[in-house]
Amino acid sequence: MHNLLACVKLLTGQDEDALQSWRETEDVIQTQDTGHESADDHGIQDRLRQLRCHFTWGLEVEDVEIPDLENRIYDEIKFGETKYNVGMHNLLAYVKHLTGQDEDALQSLRETEALIQAEHPGQSDRGSLVTWGNCAWVCFHLGRVAEAQTYLDKVEDTCKKFANHSRYRAECPEMDCEEGWALLKCGKKNYERAQACFKKAVEVEPENPEFSAGYAIATYRLDYSNESAKDRQSLSLELLRKAVGLNPENAYIMVLLALKLQTVPEEDEEDEYVDEPLNNMPSQTEEEDEGENYVKKALHMSSQTYVYRYAAKFYLKKGCVEEALKWLKKALRDTPNSSFVHFQLGSCYRKKMIQIKKATKLQPRGQETEDINELVEMAIREFEETLKLNPAFHMACVYLAGMYAEKGQNGKAMKNFQKALSMKNLDDHTRQDIHFHYGRFQQFHKKSEDRAIIQYKKGLEIQQKSFARRKLLRALEKLANCRVHRNPQDKESIHLLKFVQELKKEEAGPGPRLLSTALWKDLPLLLPHTKFHHKASPICEENLLYIWDRDIYESGSSSLEGFQNILVVMA
Repeated sequence: MHNLLACVKLLTGQDEDALQSWRETEDVIQTQDTGHESADDHGIQDRLRQLRCHFTWGLEVEDVEIPDLENRIYDEIKFGETKYNVGMHNLLAYVKHLTGQDEDALQSLRETEALIQAEHPGQSDRGSLVTWGNCAWVCFHLGRVAEAQTYLDKVEDTCKKFANHSRYRAECPEMDCEEGWALLKCGKKNYERAQACFKKAVEVEPENPEFSAGYAIATYRLDYSNESAKDRQSLSLELLRKAVGLNPENAYIMVLLALKLQTVPEEDEEDEYVDEPLNNMPSQTEEEDEGENYVKKALHMSSQTYVYRYAAKFYLKKGCVEEALKWLKKALRDTPNSSFVHFQLGSCYRKKMIQIKKATKLQPRGQETEDINELVEMAIREFEETLKLNPAFHMACVYLAGMYAEKGQNGKAMKNFQKALSMKNLDDHTRQDIHFHYGRFQQFHKKSEDRAIIQYKKGLEIQQKSFARRKLLRALEKLANCRVHRNPQDKESIHLLKFVQELKKEEAGPGPRLLSTALWKDLPLLLPHTKFHHKASPICEENLLYIWDRDIYESGSSSLEGFQNILVVMA
């Protein structure tokens, strides 16, 4: 009607009015088209949200983590297990979308479709569901709604073929497994959900090699937040053994099993501030022998850079730094942009520095001092490179702070400790560990016991049971004992020691408490006029002394009268 009215006006000589009428017609058409487009967009978004793919899995990735994640995906595609390549190509496309490269993402997904056809010709439809879902999302973001609908139609047809209840959502263990791998690759914030995905898949197919491997790896990654080495062993050791049995050619799982068999927890690394002779290290256990055999077998059967990395980690934990460096340098040749490899190299140089300090009873001289200085510089370069590649690598930040402290650059050290504590999404045991290292810095480099106590207490305020919490308790207890030893009348230190013992009581649960060996050694000094005996037998420092559920110290007492009420129940 608007067009007809414009024509009539034009015939009657009303040219300007005719032009205005046509303009109004264009506005009406545009408004109607926009309305239809908005409704179509809304409808397709509802359908897109039903898909199971990287766009709907809620992958938690910080912007600062994306470059390192992209590097790790490329490394996995080039050097990892080829049967996981489809998942890695899909994840790479999603990362490209996150960085605004939607055209590149779509091209990557089309290459993935061809890869699926080549690697899984008999199962290409089911194997393509995630890829098609990602294609639909990318096309939608590019404004190609019709093309997005084409991929939605492919998903719908496949879901009908396999009798799924949802038009666009397939429920099968293969989908759970692919979601698990994506979550696992995107970092520790996603590990629990990854484990749940693999567990769900394993419950359907317990003997599936890929499902078993994913479940074992996810559980292994989660182990480090648990309270004790015994708990860690029980969580994933059995799963890793089963995964190795189902994947006898998978060298990567072998080296993870080897790491699990090591009885020294990763978080219980040597304390560079404690003078402990190196020859007092416990002998290797049967399980550790078994672990080393797995490492040797894995290195013999595989030249994958991932195997080199974790074999090096095994040897570093064992204290064989030169062997660790040999494999890390091989890994570095293939993956020069790996933040993990650079961090492990820095950790090796740090470990060598600690070994020299301990061998010289913390008093290096001459060439030893020069060697330490050189190792510190090498470690700094590696940790700085780690943070350049992955600014969110918190322990690289902590270790870098420690190396600057070794150089006497305390300002740079404090800056890095603060940077580590300010990082986003730190889990509880990580934050505890940062406070522990910050406390050691304050105690031994800044010579401030009070500030060290503040850091130890801040760490202990976090209730998570972990290795880091145990280290904090030990450090605070030892510091409190030293202060009481220097001044038995120091009420503040006495209360601090009481605070530690109460925390240890809570950790141990109900029942009698073990009085620490360090405190037992101090008893004769603290109470010179008190005789401790049991059935006329002298009590030596090796005796186990338990105290019942009562305050160790009398609050406000200027002497340690509370100790006179200790009940010795075992000699």
